[in-house]
Amino acid sequence: MSQTLSVSMLLAVPLAPLAGSALAGIWGTAFGGNKIGRTGSSSLTILGVLVSLLISAFVFKSVVFEGATFNETIYTWMVVGGLKMEVGFLIDSITAMMMCVVTFVSLMVHIYTMGYMADDEGYDRFFSYISLFTFSMLMLVMANNLLQLFFGWEAVGLVSYLLIGFYYKKPTAIFANMKAFLVNRVGDFGFILGIGLIAAYTGTLNYSEIFAKLPEIQNTLLPGTGWLLVTVIAICLFIGAMGKSAQFPLHAWLPDSMEGPTPISALIHAATMVTAGIFMVSRMSPLFELSDTALNFILIIGSITALFMGILGIIQNDIKRVIAYSTLSQLGYMTIALGVSAYSVATFHLMTHAFFKALLFLGAGSVIMGMHHNQDIRWMGGVRKYMPITWITFLLGNLALIGTPFFSGFYSKDAIIEAVHASNLPAAGFATFAVLAGVFITAFYSFRVYFLVFHGKERYDQNPDAHHDDHAHGHDDHGHGHDAKPHESPAVVTVPLLLLAIPSVVIGAMALAPMVLGDFFKGVIHVDGTKHHAMAELRHDIHDWVSMALHGFTAAPFWLALAGVVVAFVFYMVKPAIPTAIMSFSKKIGLYQVLEGKYGVDWVYENIFARGARVAGTVFWKVGDQAIIDGAIVNGSWKLTAKLGQLVRRLQSGYLYHYALVMILGVFALMTYFVWLNK
Repeated sequence: MSQTLSVSMLLAVPLAPLAGSALAGIWGTAFGGNKIGRTGSSSLTILGVLVSLLISAFVFKSVVFEGATFNETIYTWMVVGGLKMEVGFLIDSITAMMMCVVTFVSLMVHIYTMGYMADDEGYDRFFSYISLFTFSMLMLVMANNLLQLFFGWEAVGLVSYLLIGFYYKKPTAIFANMKAFLVNRVGDFGFILGIGLIAAYTGTLNYSEIFAKLPEIQNTLLPGTGWLLVTVIAICLFIGAMGKSAQFPLHAWLPDSMEGPTPISALIHAATMVTAGIFMVSRMSPLFELSDTALNFILIIGSITALFMGILGIIQNDIKRVIAYSTLSQLGYMTIALGVSAYSVATFHLMTHAFFKALLFLGAGSVIMGMHHNQDIRWMGGVRKYMPITWITFLLGNLALIGTPFFSGFYSKDAIIEAVHASNLPAAGFATFAVLAGVFITAFYSFRVYFLVFHGKERYDQNPDAHHDDHAHGHDDHGHGHDAKPHESPAVVTVPLLLLAIPSVVIGAMALAPMVLGDFFKGVIHVDGTKHHAMAELRHDIHDWVSMALHGFTAAPFWLALAGVVVAFVFYMVKPAIPTAIMSFSKKIGLYQVLEGKYGVDWVYENIFARGARVAGTVFWKVGDQAIIDGAIVNGSWKLTAKLGQLVRRLQSGYLYHYALVMILGVFALMTYFVWLNK
């Protein structure tokens, strides 16, 4: 253990946001008597996250530049047989990086929230929730064992339930948070099965001890099957990641999570929750490297998500939902990188994506504020001149998202494309098509939003639904009139946008050399170079950030992205009749209906699984419980006993001659049996 990393200092990282959350949640709400008020709630939670960020930055410096490490148990909760259940921290390069990303983005969201939620009656409660979210994610990434990781895993799921359903009187919000909760439970069932198999066959939940025992079980078959145990464990763990990181078909909850206030969209989609699955698979890379079957499965799921979820972004008109579908698509890219054993590239994209996606969501929130809570991009236009800071920061975020050379997203996205191209896995062909098609699609829908919002004719006063929207119930409403002109957001909103824009532009170039080409993840992420050559080829082809960017201008992804931008410009700025005609045609052939129905996934969940489960539950209740258990067994047994009692009671008359008669009949029966029948 390095002396520079003390237990008390590390404990302060997750506990500072937890303390802020507790104080704001108790003393800042009616529950505790509103003793500290709004200013106290926001100040305490921001202070807690700031302390966490400063310590995280110090930890990052100690780990990366001074070689400090920490891997210790802090508290033993219980010992069951030989299985220890502990609370402990593992601080290495990937943990230090995640700590900084989570705390920085969270701090920006906290500051932003002061402006965005200024007039919301749930102001204090919201601050308590987002601070609790930060604590949960930090416990997840700092864990040195699967039990603590699972605690953080479930905690972020719980807080997401609270935040998505923040406006708990809105039916759509109630539906959305229940959907998120239930879909994640499906994934978590697979996750806990994987953890259970690991505990059963290794006898430990500690990462280091698990990895040390992998050689002993790598050829073990799951009893009763011909399946390799490591393959089953890896797929089970990844099913958990499919739920948390919203991979097809467990992605359905994420677009609906837009029902929560915009700041939480930035927190869920950028730095917390959805990145948990990517982090977990990267952390467990020694296990996943043992199964090409599991890696192919991951690659296929990621490819489907990256391609088909991106397509759905094209038809969305809600500014937040477009960005939500871009999150799904980018998570697909990260998953693809995991599938080709480019774990460091996946983590690299996780980091760059956290900054520019948080920027885009907070930028979208700023637009919504400036447009007096209109979220429909069809009724915006020309916002650039009214909101210059929001405009320039949103543009920078968009350029990073589509992978423009020299921007952060370029380095991570192009590294993924190169890694997929270099992979020799069977599913790599489909993945190559998915990532390249995804580049065009992402550029198209991203700049569709950009052009419709910030350029062209002003349409903000033409919205037919402006006076009839459901935001009248308090949803993201700050009390502005609908007919007023757009306006720039206050400094408390624009400053986080400017601070997030800086890493969105430069962090990719800064981190490329150590994280992808260097040994930043040495000893943390394991890749079997004898079977999987993608990372080796990537390091051979890429030399530095300048040459990579210059080469990017000549590569296919850049031209595909440029084509997407040009097509979006032509469609929505020059010839708006073209997309109208395309939509009309797609409706005639049924394509639009398929896309609008999200490929029928939601219909299947709601009408087959959910209703089927309710029907099955009703059958078990009415037939199994009421008719058989209560009716036949419980009630039937006492009724039978009662009838037998009545019968016996009739025989017990109390008259002596009745008993004498019975005795005589008994003697007669016995004599008859022995004399005549028993010969």
